[in-house]
Amino acid sequence: MIPLKEIGECLISYGENEFFFRPSFAAMSHIGEPDEIVKAFYDLHDDEVASLIHRAIAAYGAMPGWLIEHVRHHSFSKRALLAAIGVLDACCDRDTTPLTGELVPGKTGRRAFVYRPGVMPVRDMVLIAQSLIQHGIIGKAKVRKLQRHEGSKTSSEFNAFEYISAARTHLGMSREEAEQLTMTEFQMLLAAKFPEQKGFTREEYDMVADDYLARKARRICR
Repeated sequence: MIPLKEIGECLISYGENEFFFRPSFAAMSHIGEPDEIVKAFYDLHDDEVASLIHRAIAAYGAMPGWLIEHVRHHSFSKRALLAAIGVLDACCDRDTTPLTGELVPGKTGRRAFVYRPGVMPVRDMVLIAQSLIQHGIIGKAKVRKLQRHEGSKTSSEFNAFEYISAARTHLGMSREEAEQLTMTEFQMLLAAKFPEQKGFTREEYDMVADDYLARKARRICR
């Protein structure tokens, strides 16, 4: 299967095996309860090393060699590692243990569980998991977003079923079809079906406001 990167799909090959990842609404629900999904997102993005890599990629478009060398000597937090394993496992229909590794019971008298690594470097796991969960619960579609919908409202939960129901209602999909949508794909389909949205985007609103204030200042100075 060919992955559609635009909507968040990813394909990883290991030997003769292929692992297909799709951050669908159904996959997001497999991460855990609505509050656990948000916690996984937070754990993946709050880690100090993960944040550093994310900012570098945003700035350079790729991981600079000097940063790769720097990161090799630093470890991700346990929370980020566990969240990455959980997200990758939820987004794939097959056992991802060969890639991600697993937690196994420790020896008596030592830690309860120890991490047995897979073939993927932890930094790759975290970066891929970040991308998957972003496409899964936030969406990365380049669509027009109206200013009245842009606010500081946040939520401690992500209820995938609400979006599945919305897709069935607004897009006329079956439950099975709606469950396989990623948030990015859902946003793109809604934008295609309802293109005529009236109002300002945040950027357009700010431009008009700045222009108004500038003209007002010029009148006052006369």
